Amino acid sequence: MMANSPVAVIGAGPVGLAAAAHLVERGIRPLILERGESAGAALLEWGHVRVFSPWQYNIDAAARALLDRSGWTAPDMRGLPTGGEIVRDYLAPLAALAGIAANLKLGAEVTAITRQGHDKIANDGRKDAPFVIRYRDAGGEQRVLARAVIDASGTWRRPNPIGVDGLPVAGEAAARGRIAYGIPDVAGKARDSYAGKRVLVIGGGHSAINVALALMELQDKAPGTEIFWALRHASVDRLLGGGLNDQLPERGALGLAAKQAMADGRLNMLTAFAVNRIEMQGGGLAVDAHLAGKPFSLAVDRIVVTTGFRPDLSFLGEIRVALDPAVEAPPALAPLIDPNFHSCGTVPAHGIRELAHPEPGFTIVGSKSYGRAPTFLMATGYEQVRSVVADIAGDHVAAREVRLVLPETGVCSADIATESDGAGCCGGPAPANVDACCVEDADAKANGASGCGCATGCPSVGAKATEAASANA
Repeated sequence: MMANSPVAVIGAGPVGLAAAAHLVERGIRPLILERGESAGAALLEWGHVRVFSPWQYNIDAAARALLDRSGWTAPDMRGLPTGGEIVRDYLAPLAALAGIAANLKLGAEVTAITRQGHDKIANDGRKDAPFVIRYRDAGGEQRVLARAVIDASGTWRRPNPIGVDGLPVAGEAAARGRIAYGIPDVAGKARDSYAGKRVLVIGGGHSAINVALALMELQDKAPGTEIFWALRHASVDRLLGGGLNDQLPERGALGLAAKQAMADGRLNMLTAFAVNRIEMQGGGLAVDAHLAGKPFSLAVDRIVVTTGFRPDLSFLGEIRVALDPAVEAPPALAPLIDPNFHSCGTVPAHGIRELAHPEPGFTIVGSKSYGRAPTFLMATGYEQVRSVVADIAGDHVAAREVRLVLPETGVCSADIATESDGAGCCGGPAPANVDACCVEDADAKANGASGCGCATGCPSVGAKATEAASANA
């Protein structure tokens, strides 16, 4: 029974469909359960955002092999796709392949996983019992059996709230109609909600930079648009350190653009900012906060929260999972990805050994496997599922091999580096796509000068990154 059962894959994003491709390549039938109405549904919600890495790092090897055999026309591997283009040109054709399409259920939200005839505490015969996956679709509650489960459901549906203590602030829930989480299309589809409005952006990562720069684009067309950018930490140096020192040109350019916007006075920067309460006030929001430890109030029309995401563990109550108490990742993986110590470029490749849980046959992969750490990379997820599927297939040698090398790429999480961490000469190294030795040299040349004149004092620029963007942008 177990040998004939499919392997359930939860989620049809890049990592989930990569898992399905590896299963198909090994002759194992997948069953992909996707809560959205299309493959890559979560990516479509940030489809307007361009990722940092070229196509060649956004495509899984097994998926590419299946697509190539189907006559797929590959995009230019040097191009930088948007989230929408990743879905259109890669995930949608992959999901349409016969071996995957026949086993893909859309609009199927998983509500629970257990072992047949066993609750969480039952031991006898547990490892030989099939998994039972309950899910909800248009037809109501459904139930299916699987020999193994790969949870690639991601974290997109569980954004972190505003509170610095990890909880929603008072009034946050009531104000949800005027609060967006993630990366809304402020200059496109959501333009009418932001044009000419006072907007507060909360967050210190690349998602926040994306939103702020998009609001500036909107500001050019709607000059009444005011942008307030709130950082939880006390200095913009920590925000800009990652962007300015980054070896991926597109990502480094974000930091440079944000730096210039601050110099031009187009962004109202609020550092050491902590919200206490939000109240509906007329057609807007009254924000009661602390700024650098002192009481501060601000009236805005909209708030965009870009403070990261956390995993949804609600449907795993009857599965034996082991999670680090802080990071909420598997205990063997947590110290390798802890954002207090690592950026995404310093996370080593890893597989089934680090991802294993006490429940045999069950693994969490992709951004969800990283728990609350924001350092996940798509290419790392592809290596995860290669290893996990090899283990399911009984190829334990391949499962424990490391087939991905990620050189350090600068700071991938903007909260890692500070000037005192060794930003180096003249503000740190220049972005990889700039003919300059450091930030001040890049700025000088951008303004028509021959350079900053520091000559030999700058650190060298490391190898260009070979990782893909995070599946959560």
